[in-house]
Order: sequence, then C-alpha cells, then structure tokens
Amino acid sequence: MFEIIPVRAFSDNYIWTLIKDDEVTVVDPGDSGPVKEFLKDKALNLKNILITHHHFDHTGGIEDLSRNFNCTVYGPKGDHINGIDKTLVEGDRFEISNVTFNVLATPGHTLDHLSFFTNNSQPLLFSGDTLFFGGCGRLFEGTPEQMFQSLSKLSMLSKETQVFCGHEYTESNLNFAAEVEPLNQELNNQLNEVRNLRKEDQITLPSSIAMELSVNPFMRCEENDVIMAAQEYSKREVSQPDEVLEVIRNWKDNF
Repeated sequence: MFEIIPVRAFSDNYIWTLIKDDEVTVVDPGDSGPVKEFLKDKALNLKNILITHHHFDHTGGIEDLSRNFNCTVYGPKGDHINGIDKTLVEGDRFEISNVTFNVLATPGHTLDHLSFFTNNSQPLLFSGDTLFFGGCGRLFEGTPEQMFQSLSKLSMLSKETQVFCGHEYTESNLNFAAEVEPLNQELNNQLNEVRNLRKEDQITLPSSIAMELSVNPFMRCEENDVIMAAQEYSKREVSQPDEVLEVIRNWKDNF
C-alpha cells in the first residue's frame, strides 16, 4: 500500500503525498514549491496529481508541476481548472500504482468537489474540503442539502476508513463541536488530545469515519443533542437534517 506523507503549504494546507515503489502522487498541490522541494530531497519523481476542487489553494501548483514532471492530472470535469488531463465524475474509477480509486461527487463546499476513495487493503478517503476532522467546508457554492447528502455518502464508507482532508482545522472544529455537544465525552477526550498535539505543532490527521460519526456535529445532524443545540441557537423549530446542518454551519461561520 501507499506510504502517505503530508507536505505543508501556506498556513494550514496539507498536500498529501502518496508513495508506492517509485511512483509518487500528490493530492491538491496548491503550491508547487514545497512539493518540488520534497521530491528533490527524496530523489523522487512525480507521476500523478489528484485535484478535489477548483479553489486556488488546491490547484495553484498544477501547471508548474506539469511543466517540470511528466505527470498525469486527474480532477473535476468542466474545463474550468487549467492543466487537468483526466476529467472525472461520480462513479468513475482509475488506477494508480495498481491501486483502484473510486470517484465520489461531494458538492457543498463547491459544486465541482470530488472525493477519492480506495479500499485496497486499507480504506483511504481523500476528502479535500468537504469533510474535515470535526467539521465540514464552508458552503461557498453548494446548498445545505447538498452538503448533507455528500456527508451522508461519506458516512456510509467503512468505519475504519482513514480520512485525509485538506487543512489543519481540527482544533478549531472540535472547539466548536464541544459548544454544540458539551456532554459528548468522546469529543471532549479527542479535543484534549488534539490540543496537546497542536501545542507541539503536530499534525492531527488522518481521522477516520468512525471518529467523525462520534465527534463531528455535521455528521451527527440526526442526533437529538445536535438537533436541540441547533434549535436553541436558531430559536426556531428545526426538524430536517439538512436544516440542522444549515443552522450549525451558520453558527460555525460566526463562531
């Protein structure tokens, strides 16, 4: 299976680097500089790039990396992202290093957002900015219903699936989650662990689907405590899970 190494970019982005034999794949290279430095230090050559969505902090390094390496770029269909060679939609499958990846459409943060899942020996999910450890992406283009459906799709993956998201947002996400569910003991325990990691500038990822189902309020919109918190915050009756997500996303945006 892959060796997976995070390459840091900007203030809080992770460019996930997948290494298998002599083949290197990177996910969402918003900045080519750290990737080229990593490859040079390891004496490796870039073969593939996976893109989850069009935001510049996930795509900014594509063209420079393509000029410097003979690599294939996989990403959302639409011709709106320069440099993509292989356009993808929901249900597509492709193979890298003899590992098959499944393409999941996960709109909400953006309309073009894709997530990449593989179940070869160890299930892995590269969720971009749809699912974070303890949170979800802001709704820049999509609707609360779309985000709820996307997260519901991800919640159906095997619980041991490791979740590799695009940013180090975990501490702030779990601080907010604890406001929503202050009595969630697993959440409080996880928050303490994450705070200790961040004090040492240590990465908090990957998460897992099992963990998200236990601590992430955006994955728990049908739990009574989350519903009650949404109603208390919005001062109105909230019944449908996408309505709950809309309320707590607005709450998080102003937290």
